[in-house]
Amino acid sequence: MPVEITWWGHATCTIEDSGVRILTDPLLVRRFAHLRRRRGELPGPAATVADAVLISHLHSDHLHLPSLARVAPGARVIVPLGAVRAVPGLRVLRRMRGLRITEVAAGDEVRVGGVRVRAVPALHDGRRLPVGPHRSPALGYVVEGEARTYFAGDTGLFDDMARAVGPVDVALLPVGGWGPYLGHGHLDARRAAEALVRLAPRAAVPVHYGTYWPIGMDGVRPHEFHSPGDEFVRQAALRAPQVAVHRLEHGARLRPGAAE
Repeated sequence: MPVEITWWGHATCTIEDSGVRILTDPLLVRRFAHLRRRRGELPGPAATVADAVLISHLHSDHLHLPSLARVAPGARVIVPLGAVRAVPGLRVLRRMRGLRITEVAAGDEVRVGGVRVRAVPALHDGRRLPVGPHRSPALGYVVEGEARTYFAGDTGLFDDMARAVGPVDVALLPVGGWGPYLGHGHLDARRAAEALVRLAPRAAVPVHYGTYWPIGMDGVRPHEFHSPGDEFVRQAALRAPQVAVHRLEHGARLRPGAAE
């Protein structure tokens, strides 16, 4: 399984496969809105080097325009259908940074060098703001090169998840959030372990936890910040012991096949 995964924190990962670097949901700042980075060094220039960027949905911790502006000029940015209309700042980045923006819906495929990126459904509110019409879907992506790597973005469990995602070798699954409670359309550690049962990958990496936390809420349910990664490892061992689960530190790189 010659793929390399680097977890930079939150939902931001670099997937390296077949000589192609894919960056997911870049969030590369110390603080934004009411959140601050509590763990992990701020990602350096290596995180901004990408042939393509995958944006799972329009929430500002996944489509963060200042972070996207740091990506190397000319990169392809794959976004959900309707994103350019919903987020005018994407047009500015396309003009100022030369980013090549491609909108996709579930089932669409985009070729990037030696890999194929396939958009798959996600169960999550894909809107930019929590009000208004649902014009842009939330998506996951499967990066298919020498390995098949599933980046789930934000999602809850849904009935046909295994069929929609298809066979995968590595699953990058969200297991937490940035606040003391998770709403509808999210995976926690237990539900992420159930996703492993359905998807049956060879390896999995927990993401979307233990990085950002609301300012002033350090003492409010702190276990929701610190524990999801370890709890996912425990739940996965109980429910999907055949899957090799790797809990990475921020900035750590993994070659799943080499570690098993």
